[in-house]
Amino acid sequence: MSDSKHGKWTVSSSEDEDDDEAIPLSGTTTSGPPRPASPPGPKLEPVTASVEVKPEPSAPPAASSLAVGSEARQSPLTNQLNPVKFETSPSLAGKRKKEPSDGSGWALSDSDDDGGDDDGDVKRKSLGKKAPPSPKKRKQKVETERPPSPYGRVYIDEPEDFFESSVPCLDDTYRFYLNKVTGLDKKYNSGALHIRDILSPLFGTLKESVQFNYCFDIAWMVKQYPSQFRDRPLLIVHGDKREAKARLLQQAAPYPHISFCQAKLDIAFGTHHTKMMLLWYEEGFRVIIMTSNLIRADWYQKTQGMWMSPVFPRLPEGSGEGSGESPTCFKRDLLEYLASYRAPELEEWILRIKEHDLSEARVYLVGSTPGRYVGSDMERWGHLRLRKLLSAHTDPVPGEERWPVIGQFSSIGSMGLDKTKWLTGEFQRTMTTLGKSSLRPDPPLHLVYPAVEDVRTSLEGYPAGGSLPYSVQTAQKQLWLHAFFHRWKATATGRSHAMPHIKTYMRASPDFTQLAWFLVTSANLSKAAWGALEKKNTQVMVRSYELGVLYVPSAFNMKTFPVQRNPFPVSSSAGFPVPFDLPPTCYSPEDQPWIWNIPYSQAPDTNGNIWIPS
Repeated sequence: MSDSKHGKWTVSSSEDEDDDEAIPLSGTTTSGPPRPASPPGPKLEPVTASVEVKPEPSAPPAASSLAVGSEARQSPLTNQLNPVKFETSPSLAGKRKKEPSDGSGWALSDSDDDGGDDDGDVKRKSLGKKAPPSPKKRKQKVETERPPSPYGRVYIDEPEDFFESSVPCLDDTYRFYLNKVTGLDKKYNSGALHIRDILSPLFGTLKESVQFNYCFDIAWMVKQYPSQFRDRPLLIVHGDKREAKARLLQQAAPYPHISFCQAKLDIAFGTHHTKMMLLWYEEGFRVIIMTSNLIRADWYQKTQGMWMSPVFPRLPEGSGEGSGESPTCFKRDLLEYLASYRAPELEEWILRIKEHDLSEARVYLVGSTPGRYVGSDMERWGHLRLRKLLSAHTDPVPGEERWPVIGQFSSIGSMGLDKTKWLTGEFQRTMTTLGKSSLRPDPPLHLVYPAVEDVRTSLEGYPAGGSLPYSVQTAQKQLWLHAFFHRWKATATGRSHAMPHIKTYMRASPDFTQLAWFLVTSANLSKAAWGALEKKNTQVMVRSYELGVLYVPSAFNMKTFPVQRNPFPVSSSAGFPVPFDLPPTCYSPEDQPWIWNIPYSQAPDTNGNIWIPS
């Protein structure tokens, strides 16, 4: 039995690999007959919050409206609209009162047949008692009545002024934006963006587009395009294989303007996790690098972020090969990233980007692509790419050993039996790099990840935890990690109850008023996303595709970024809009990190439900 102040777990012999974003065994708060566990397969991003709960008459058949994101993806949505209510489950409530509150009372099987994936079978003990009988099913609702939403009371209904009707006031300095969230005071959405805003004619007259992503709901995605652009050619870049690929193509059958590019995933447990839009306008070309999947639930009650480029104009005819480059070499790096797919479907876009002037970009691209790299290629991708950029484009600061590193993410991979195996070894060495100084201080490391209480009291309630796939199989092997954890609190942005799917990393001053750099990315805290050194540090292995942008003060003619204490409503302040509160709040001894594949039934969530994975 392993014990810590943040939870107690019975350790099994099950093995798992880096889990980046995964799908839960059921991931619902529903009752009903148990379903068989999903077969072993690659790690999956949750689709628990991807169902269209408000049918629309123009939607394709139901089978094509489910989100797809990986070959072993199974829809756990069958019973999701019938959540277990805390007050109406006396058998559960009575039983759970007898359980200790420290998270014990269950155990994992000793099987190794989960194939290193967290989609494997988890067998739970409940103090020797059988699972309670399922409550009776509710009677069928009439078709005109909206089914209840498991994502919060304001998930469906956007205010009338939720979408922009004129060009909004945006921060043009950093071009870092949060997604709009329903249920917040209007001021917290002023200067934030919804996908419909991004694709609207207010931002450009669309000719063609590309969507790079992990999880798609094709029918929903198409509806986010304005009607006048809805038939413009759209290329989808994905990582699905076999059955999942077939389902994705089936979803797109009603839409002849959609074509596909399958990203090569040759290393086990890798995912195509990059989230990027390329938008070609009559006026030019735009890039959006973001953290949201292309599913409905990712755009309403979660904290998400993006970098949106300006419109890059077309270069004059006859411009030279290196024309239109930015001081951050953004054009070169974007072209290199696209070339790494080795995909004929992207060749036309590579040529198109070469014809545009990207000189206004002020961020550095930080990408990951699957492979094993040696020599100078080791610094092309992953955390070694970030290390190279921080070495070349930042400067040492006085007392930097007191400047904490902050990492904030929505999923956690397996990092070894102790912190030195990867986290405080190679990864922290990257995160503490400032200029070419040989000094390698050991500053504080703050990791921001929601506690159970954050999820329980969120706008979505427990279903928000379906997008926070930290598994018990992984957690039980790295209890040391939880000492670094800090709560999700975002009072300044109004998003304390909008659970994060955003991923950000930064270096802050000891008083948290300045930043030495800031990164927004798709990459969670995992070796699969960031890469891990091998063969006595002569090789780095990266499993997944990831993409983010790095802000360094020198690209903005600054020494450091001042932290914007009140990012909303948007003002002309030079401060950087950090999406959560600084300094972060450390876990208390009573706090436990959210783990998605164990039950939470002792207290109801915001919507009166409990969480019973099955």
